[in-house]
Amino acid sequence: MTVVSLSHQAPPAKAGAGMDKPIERKRLPLRTRLIVGAAALLVLGAAATWMIAGSAGSQTIDATNITVSTVTRGTFDDFVPLRARVTPLVTVYLDAVEGGRIDRVLVEDGATVTAGQPLAVLSNATLQLDVIAREADVSQQLNNMRSQELELQRSRLENRRNLAEIEWQTRKSARQLERDTTLAAGGWVSGKALKDSQDEAKYLQQRRAITAETLATEERLQASQMAQLRTSATQLTTNLALARASLDALTIRAPVGGSLSGFNPQVGQSLNRGERLGQVDSAGRNKLVADIDEFYLGRVRTGQVAKLETNGKAYALTVAKIYPQVKGGTFTADLTFDDPEPAALQRGQTLQPRLTLGDPAPALLIPNGAFYTDSGGNFVFVVAKNGKSAEKRPVRLGRRNPETIEVIGGLAPGDRVITSAYTGFADKDRLKLARD
Repeated sequence: MTVVSLSHQAPPAKAGAGMDKPIERKRLPLRTRLIVGAAALLVLGAAATWMIAGSAGSQTIDATNITVSTVTRGTFDDFVPLRARVTPLVTVYLDAVEGGRIDRVLVEDGATVTAGQPLAVLSNATLQLDVIAREADVSQQLNNMRSQELELQRSRLENRRNLAEIEWQTRKSARQLERDTTLAAGGWVSGKALKDSQDEAKYLQQRRAITAETLATEERLQASQMAQLRTSATQLTTNLALARASLDALTIRAPVGGSLSGFNPQVGQSLNRGERLGQVDSAGRNKLVADIDEFYLGRVRTGQVAKLETNGKAYALTVAKIYPQVKGGTFTADLTFDDPEPAALQRGQTLQPRLTLGDPAPALLIPNGAFYTDSGGNFVFVVAKNGKSAEKRPVRLGRRNPETIEVIGGLAPGDRVITSAYTGFADKDRLKLARD
């Protein structure tokens, strides 16, 4: 029997097992990790907020749809173009002073008339009868006043005659008293006769004084009464003239000379008192009536000059009158010609003069555009030098005309400004200009 002995041996060691050592992984403390995470969240939030705010204050627009103009130095011409219509310089309206029925029409519409020329004749039987009755009443009152005046004159003459009579008797009595006094001294006249002469002379002197005072009082009262009578007579005469004038008013006459317009009465037509029949316009004398934007209300004054160019000629005008009432965003002004006006002007014709508001002056200028309406002249969008963006910039703009606007502050020569409309992005602060 064979005996086999088994020996116990350890398993072979792996290669390199004696050199490798296990490394323990180190981790950040929990507190540190929390701080780092919070910081990362804050950075991401700030970035998101910046991106959202930037997108809210900016907008991308097509650069081909805008107009960009350059700020330059030049001369500002302070004027405003007007659109004016031709209107007669003087217009006098023609109204019916009295009502009635038209019997005759003497002229046609458009005719040239002279002052006082009859145009139409009316009839009014009621008015004619009323005038006749008033004439009779006035005539009767005038006759009564003349009778009173005659009676006053008769009384005045009678008082003067009485005074003259008393004065004659007074002188006669004085002479008789003088004789009786002389004779009484010689014993030829009794004392009773002398006494009678003295009493009569004294009585006549007193009567003369009373008569003179009465005459003075009556003459003073008569003078006042006569003045009242004459005033009343004058008033009655005036009333009578007015009554007769109302009859004359049945003949419609031209108040002034000129061109008759709007005059179309028909025979048999009934007119009311005060009804308008037409008007008389000054012939060959016209003015221009212009509607001006209310923006210029504080700058337009009477006496300012304007210029009209028509048919190759220039004509000077002057602002004659301003109507400050604003209607529909405009006010009205009248302009008169300084020189002979253009020939063949027609009423209602439209012309385009230029009103000078100030003298030309050097200034910083930008072209006028629709941006002014959207910004109110308070800001503009200035294009960057690379032409890829535009920033909103506050500015101060001054006077403007249809071509240019005066720059007071906020811009420099060479700045490029968007002068087209700001519709859709006026509330933005920055624009990105894209090109297709």
